[in-house]
Amino acid sequence: MDVRFREVDQFNCWLWLYFKEVPSQGERNYVDGVFDSWYVIGRLGGFNAENLQVHEEGADLSCISYDNNHCESVIPALMHNVGQLEYRDKWARCWVDLGTSDGLAFDVLINTLSQLDSDVVELQELIIGGVNDDWPVEEHPDAVFSQGG
Repeated sequence: MDVRFREVDQFNCWLWLYFKEVPSQGERNYVDGVFDSWYVIGRLGGFNAENLQVHEEGADLSCISYDNNHCESVIPALMHNVGQLEYRDKWARCWVDLGTSDGLAFDVLINTLSQLDSDVVELQELIIGGVNDDWPVEEHPDAVFSQGG
């Protein structure tokens, strides 16, 4: 799966998936589940690179000292909203308002979709941001900030 970034608007971002073949209903269910789970984790503040204490500890996690005060002191990183996945032939797209979540959200999604590509359905490309000329987008009804300003 190739990953490509175009213009990314944190509050009004389209994610585009291109499959090798038109996905079956079962394959769509897996992809939908990935995006649903990704959103729940983001909505609950899971994508906050300011608090990666366990990751930064390294390989030996035995008896680490977790700083709960640090956890409570970082600025919340909350995803605001995500739209329903839409499918058209070999394409799928999803609108997302990442809110204050950071780039960790994209890393987690890319890692998850890479594994999905290996195990379930072949994805040729993930495009983050921008629009496709052959599938125009309208302003999403859940967008907090309009595209015009």
